[in-house]
Amino acid sequence: MVATFLLPLLLLSTLLPAAVPLPPRPPVRCDGSGGGDGSGCVLSNAYGAWSSDRADCPVAAVAYPASEADVVAAVAGASAKNMPVKVVSGFAHTIPKLACPGNGSGSSGGAASSLLISTARYDGVAVDAAARTVTADAGAPLRAVIDAAEASGLSLTAAPYWEGVSVGGLVSTGSHGSSWWGRGGAVHDHVVALRLVVPAGAADGFKRSISYEYRDDSTFQDDFARHAANHEFADITWYPSQHKAVYRIDDRMPLNATGDGVNDFIGFQSTLIAVSSGIRALETALEASRNVKGKCKMAAAEIAAKRLVGNGLRGAGGRLFTGYPVVGFQGRMQTSGSCARSPPTDTLSACPWDPRYKGLFFYESTAMFSPAARFRDFVLDVKRLRDVDPDSMCGVDAYNGLLVRFVKASEAYLGQPEDTVVVDFNYYRASDGSSPRLSQDVWEEVEQLAFVKHGARPHWAKNRLAAFRGVRGKYPSWDKFAAAKRQLDPRGLFDSRWSDEVVGGEEQLPKADGCALDGRCVCSEDRHCSPSKGYYCRPGLVYSEARVCRYSVSQLV
Repeated sequence: MVATFLLPLLLLSTLLPAAVPLPPRPPVRCDGSGGGDGSGCVLSNAYGAWSSDRADCPVAAVAYPASEADVVAAVAGASAKNMPVKVVSGFAHTIPKLACPGNGSGSSGGAASSLLISTARYDGVAVDAAARTVTADAGAPLRAVIDAAEASGLSLTAAPYWEGVSVGGLVSTGSHGSSWWGRGGAVHDHVVALRLVVPAGAADGFKRSISYEYRDDSTFQDDFARHAANHEFADITWYPSQHKAVYRIDDRMPLNATGDGVNDFIGFQSTLIAVSSGIRALETALEASRNVKGKCKMAAAEIAAKRLVGNGLRGAGGRLFTGYPVVGFQGRMQTSGSCARSPPTDTLSACPWDPRYKGLFFYESTAMFSPAARFRDFVLDVKRLRDVDPDSMCGVDAYNGLLVRFVKASEAYLGQPEDTVVVDFNYYRASDGSSPRLSQDVWEEVEQLAFVKHGARPHWAKNRLAAFRGVRGKYPSWDKFAAAKRQLDPRGLFDSRWSDEVVGGEEQLPKADGCALDGRCVCSEDRHCSPSKGYYCRPGLVYSEARVCRYSVSQLV
């Protein structure tokens, strides 16, 4: 019955044009107690919970610069008062608590109040068609930059798949699309110049052609490098429980190519609030009843829905998908995120993860493998783990499987030192941080296979805290980055407890009871899991050095 009713629900929001969705809530919200001057505020991300903890970030003061001069004034004022500073844009999709200033209590331990600088109003965009460059303020939305370039007959070569980000945010967190061609898929490697405010003391316009090819996953581990080499913007989505790999055939086309399509990825569309909250309630019920078969029916329905609507690709004028290839202008094909541009005139739809409506709530893990041979070995290990219990992988496939993308080697200090394979996967996150998850041990083992056995690097804006263990040693130029950081900010005004957690990784934190359940540690004792609910710290099934929280009926009894 799950599969019978879920597929129509998933498609309902896509096929009904009448609903007007809600925009995401702003990351900074103020209760007015500060007299309208930006005090008495809290900062939260788009998901309603950070990876470090689930608490909002109290902010003593917020500045909203609208020009570079305003930015200079805000930083100068903070510098004069020795105030900790952090920056947030009009979006907030970073999972680690990087934007929270000071120690998260509105002060720096009693020395001074902290300052949050919002770039929501610092969003100018200017195009120099002759020089083929775009100059954007730090808070400029990616969509605005793309639209400005396209209006001038140009296109951005690289962009992340989700467009609800600012220019400053996507460059500073290493956000990327997928390509080993040219300068690669990481946006920061296409930046030709930047202006920094510190404390005192693209290519010709083109079109894209996209098709999705569904294959058995038996040769996936041997095909990925060839696929990336053959297609400029290639990616692969792997659904291990379904034994399927979906190859994105995505290439540059001349401007005179026929087609005016749009990439409106189904996962980034506005969803009827009733649908997203209903799916969350269903998944929570399946978790509570330990109904892994129900998760597998959800996974099968997810793949069927995406296949039916071409993963959100649309024809000219937004017409429904009718077949491949879909050809359109680069600016309308390279990124998506229509729910981030929802008008505030209707209360029926929103981004499916909007925390105001108890919709989807999930972890997002991203592992970066280099050299590419490490990714092949990782896939083979995951397949071995899958073969022990295929149904245990359904929880990830019910979201978006494992999305495989490609980032070219970079000279940036914290860029990827070699051509890299990037893997993203999402999975259910319990509303209560002390609640274990169905198949929790499997996905903890997958993460440890990635970050420990195969030495993958974590994405700076994603992942649970445990993924950042030993991160400094994974970047050959870390010392150069640290030296540059201290030169630009010698007093550490832009440091915080939260960014220190990410940089230092889980090894610097004391291990508390239940810390492994929410990814704040890797278990080494049963108490780090949830013995009272039948979860004990045990070795991995394939990677014996892994330590995971596994459910055991016999020990519970």
